Order: sequence, then structure tokens, then C-alpha cells
Amino acid sequence: MAECFAFAERTNDIVMNMLKTIQYKADLCVVGGGLAGMCAAIAAARGGASVVLMQERPMLGGNASSEIRMWVCGASGKNVRETGILEELALENLYRNPHKLYPIWDSVLWEAVKNEPNITLLLNCSCMDAEMDGSRICAVTGWQMTTQCFCRVEAVNFSDCSGDSILAPLTGAHYRVGREAASEFHENISVETEDKKTMGMSCLIQARKGTEPVSFIAPAFAKKLTEEDVRFRCPHMQSSYENFWYLELGGDRNSIGDTEEVRDELIALAYGMWDYIKNSGKYEDAAYWQLDFLGFLPGKRESRRMMGKYLMNQNDILEDRAFEDVVAYGGWPLDDHDPAGFYYDGHPNTSYNTTSPYAIPYRTLYSENIENLFFAGRNISMTHAAMSSSRVMATCALVGQAVGSAAAIAKKYGCTPDGVYTDHIKELQETLLWDDVLLPHHPRTPAALTAHALLTRNGAEEDTLAVLRDGNDREHVLCCHLGDVLEYHFDTPKQTEEIRIVFDSDLDRTTLPGDGCERQHTMRCNLLPDSPVMHLPTTLCKSYRVEAELADGSIKVLKTEQNNLRRLVKIPVCDKVLAIRLICDQIHEGGETVRLFSFEAK
Repeated sequence: MAECFAFAERTNDIVMNMLKTIQYKADLCVVGGGLAGMCAAIAAARGGASVVLMQERPMLGGNASSEIRMWVCGASGKNVRETGILEELALENLYRNPHKLYPIWDSVLWEAVKNEPNITLLLNCSCMDAEMDGSRICAVTGWQMTTQCFCRVEAVNFSDCSGDSILAPLTGAHYRVGREAASEFHENISVETEDKKTMGMSCLIQARKGTEPVSFIAPAFAKKLTEEDVRFRCPHMQSSYENFWYLELGGDRNSIGDTEEVRDELIALAYGMWDYIKNSGKYEDAAYWQLDFLGFLPGKRESRRMMGKYLMNQNDILEDRAFEDVVAYGGWPLDDHDPAGFYYDGHPNTSYNTTSPYAIPYRTLYSENIENLFFAGRNISMTHAAMSSSRVMATCALVGQAVGSAAAIAKKYGCTPDGVYTDHIKELQETLLWDDVLLPHHPRTPAALTAHALLTRNGAEEDTLAVLRDGNDREHVLCCHLGDVLEYHFDTPKQTEEIRIVFDSDLDRTTLPGDGCERQHTMRCNLLPDSPVMHLPTTLCKSYRVEAELADGSIKVLKTEQNNLRRLVKIPVCDKVLAIRLICDQIHEGGETVRLFSFEAK
């Protein structure tokens, strides 16, 4: 009997330990660790805010991760590639992951967050509850399945980057689901009567082509497909653009509540599509293809959309509206998918080109009724039609960076998200511009410290040097020979906090191998024996050094870099200086010329 009591006591102790609640406090709690949540957390942390990032999956990246494997898409056109934090990730991946392997990509994303000392990362932690004080969130609680513990996070501000907007039902934040009636905003891709239908979700597949025949035996549950079934969605296995996005279902059901049921159907559909490719006899080289990946976690396009201070609609995009509170941009087409997805008897989507880039206002990124709630990702304050463009991940990343920077400013001034809009929107915009984010219709103000200082190359003044401080970090470029000395000289010692350099990372990716799809996308879908091996853009500076001449005439080396992987470089100074110098010694992949967009200080 005593042994039974002892066993029961030990068991009870174990259960109590497993179900304990761990307490966290932060300036910002970000719920959701896709690219939007990651960029929000990183930007806020770099801005001086303490951050807890709660992610329900075992890895970061959301739809871009190896669990789902959707490409990171964004604005299209010349010189409009998304920069800022997203470009950091892309360049790091080109360097470390030349074969575009998903385990390496996952590590790039994970390391980017883990390297930030102001971020506490909670993986495998699903947000399940929120505590409110009137219209303000006090705390959220998540269940971490690996530790079997509750994680309670108190924060000043919160950001819902979860995609499905879990904080909406938990907090009472206003949101919408489905398609607006055409009469509400006069959008030409709306329906006559509003409904709850959305775009669907996909379980993606990836294939690998080898040199030996490989057979495929379909599971019994695989859906049998015919030539009639695939006539509008016929796979093109040799195309690098084939990523099977059209294996889509669920838009005509509850895009959250029915996910498990839809997932089962998507898995059957995906295996059925692969069976058709391998065994229908329609593909002459099918024997050499094998299934390399099939995602069991559906990638979602649309569910709840939060309501902010402004609800952006399709006409704002098509008319290229210049918002005074612009903080991000989009440029993907208005890409609307029929709710029936694969079972729609017609082309799977309609696509209307947009201005690229078009402005996204700050007022779409925080709640109209919950005073300390931001949001970023595909759930921002957009109509269904507008969201069909803004939902892509490169745009979501820019929106996330804007939210994180706004949260840092909110901490600085002790204000709400709306307070950032009413009192500090210019500071937010200048912060984003300084951090190398393009804002349509809103040029960057040149740094005052170096705007009128003496600027020379190898001791001589030149009119061409003006491009280094004109605020245009995309189009106006200076070409320098390796070893050239660029120098600012001040009449008297000037207190200098930071030096900013923008190198040329070849935003159009013309110096990379492969076709347009390979060059533009961070990752690939199908693997071919001759898939190109990536490398860093050949325009990117590899090694440089930065020096300062101090007030006493001594020279201080501020930074020596031998393997630069960044387009944007910021170097702290925090001293009084008479001069600052930049000398570039080498570029990646050889060559004798380095291209610079900006060299300034503040």
C-alpha cells in the first residue's frame, strides 16, 4: 500500500511539473513565426524592444518553410525587389545554400531570429487564450507541446502574425471573412452578394528527376484523375515554374474549421496527381521522375482578415494611391482563386496586373478596436480583392518589418499603435527608409550630418559622388575601382552615431545562373540533374574597411569585413570625428569595380 501511495505522489509531481505555467514579459509579443512574424520580431528587437515570438510550429518560415515549401513571391518589375530584412535572408541563403536545400534554408531562418539577443523564441507553442483589460490585451497564453507547459506572455503591445488571426476571436478584434459585394467598394473582381468564401489551401508536392527509372505505386486513397480533370491544370514537369500551386481546395468551406478534412482531400489529390504524372502515359520521361516531397501541412492563402483604421481595397491598388502614411509596398497581381479550387471547371485563377510597387498604409496594420494590437501578414486590413495581391510572402515580410519598427517606436514614446500614426509616422517612415525599405511616393531624406560635408574620392571632389547622399538607394549608383578611398571631411569634429552603406546586391538578379524563375526565387520546386548552383550576386562588395579620424587626429578602424553578405551595412560610431573613410577591396566572384548606392552617416 505504501508503494502505491509513493507511486501516486511521484506521478502527481510529474504531472504538476509538466503542466506548470512559465511567465514571460516583453515590450512586444509576436504570435506567428512566418516571414511576417519573423521580420516584425527582428525589426522590433533591433529597435530596442524586448520581444517574445510565439510560433506554433517546430520551425520558422510559415508557408516558406520546409513543411509547406511555397516560393517567396512579391513585387514584379525592374528594380523593385523587396529589401530590408528579407534581402538579408535571401543573400545569406545564396551564400550558405547554393543548391537550394530546404534543411539549410530552415537553418537560415532559425538563425536569423536566434541571433537577436532581444528575442525570446517559443517554438511548438500554440496561442490559446488572451487576457483583456477593456479594449487592451494584457497577456496571451500558449501551450508548448514539447515541454507540456503553458507559456504566459505579458506585453505592452501584441502583433498577430498567425495568418489565421487567432487573436481576433480571443480578443474581440474586428475582422472579416470572405468576399465583399461589388457594391461596397465597386471592385471589379468582387461578387454580387457578399459571402464567406475564400481562396483555398494547398498541399504542395516536389519532384526530382534522376537518371534511372523509378516506379510509383499509388496508395489506395489517392484520387484517380483523368485527362479531363487536369485539362486546365496540366503539369509541366520540365518547367522551373511548376510548383503545383493549383492543387487547391477548401475555399468553399470553413478555411479554418474544416482544415483537417480539407487536408485529407488535398493529400489524396496530391498523390493522385503524382499517379497521373507517373502512370497515365501522358509524360514520355515520367519514368525518371520520383516524388521528393509531399507536404502534409496545408499552405493557406486566406482566412480571417483583421480590420484596421483603414480598409484597403482593390481600387487603391489599381489607382496607385499615394498614402501619406505609407510604410510598405506590394506589386503582385490581383491574383484571385476560385473557392472551389481544383474542382472549379475552368482556369484556376484570374490575374490583373497592378502598379508595382504600390503603397500600403500604416493604418492597415493595427486594430480599429483593440488599442495595443498590431497585425502583419496575409491578415492585414484589406478587402478580399486587395488581399489577393498583398498575401504573398515578400509583401508580408515588408509589412512585418514595418510593424516591428512601429512597435519599437511605440516603446520609445510609450504610445499605442495609433499614437505612432498620429504623432510619429514620419519617424517610422524615416526608420524604414534608413533600414533600406523602399516606400513608394516617399523618397528618403538624406542624412543631415553628411548632406553638405566635403566628400572626396582619392582626395578629389567629383560631381558624380552626389549619388552617395541623395536618398535614392535604387537607381543612382556610383562605380568605384577597388582601393578607391571615399571620404567625408568635417570642418570641426562632429558627433557621429552611425555610418550607413548600401552596396549593390543585384536586385534584378541578372548575375545569377539559370532562368528567371531560378534567379528570382529563394528556393526551387522540382529538381533537375542540371539545376543551377547558385552564388552571391557578382556585384556585391566582399571586403571593405571603414575608418574614422577622431578629434585628436588619430585614426580608428571602425570595421574590417572580409566576407560581406549584406546589401545594407550599418556601423556604430558613437564618437566625435573629423572624417570617415570607406575603402572597398574586393567583390564577390572577382571583378575590379564595386557599385555603391549610399555612403552616409548620422
